[in-house]
Amino acid sequence: MSLAFLLTSLIVVVSPGTGVLYTLAAALTKGSRASIAAAFGCTLGILPHLSAAMLGLAAVLHASALAFAALKWCGVVYLLYMAWQTLREQGALAIDTKVEARSNVRLVGRGFLINILNPKLSIFFVAFLPQFISADESHPLARMLELSAAFMAMTLVVFVLYGLFAASVRDRVISRPKVMRWLRRAFASGFALLGAKLAFAER
Repeated sequence: MSLAFLLTSLIVVVSPGTGVLYTLAAALTKGSRASIAAAFGCTLGILPHLSAAMLGLAAVLHASALAFAALKWCGVVYLLYMAWQTLREQGALAIDTKVEARSNVRLVGRGFLINILNPKLSIFFVAFLPQFISADESHPLARMLELSAAFMAMTLVVFVLYGLFAASVRDRVISRPKVMRWLRRAFASGFALLGAKLAFAER
């Protein structure tokens, strides 16, 4: 596995996006375990896109304007829903003093949906992964699986680190109502802006 692949993947993973925003929100309001659940859900949401890239389905998505638009607008609606829930003090920024196992399952599910409803991820992996597979590779599928596993592992580790850092300052944040109001507005705006960005995305 090349250093170029690892560095490029790291840059992609640490860049703020919906997954990072969601993981931070879960950490600040529900603690470290919740942030790990959110990070796991977001990472799991990458798997269908990687599978699509390996099976060639992303090429179909890229070619079909209808399929791309359908998935894109589902993602836009979901991100706007997340923004609305955040403003209503529900969803990602609902403060839970006691997080049950059922809540963690819900966090995983939301994180999964956030990433699976982004069609740009499938197209990204189609363009990204083949660059690191040589033309004379004897087992290209196995190589792609290896790169995909490394990318997902890196995503999980980075998101968990983001979450644990946010969880470490959680007590100082949730005890200040004014700070929480500001954070809700900031996170809601973040989800809405990412939704708008996805709405204007082209194939």
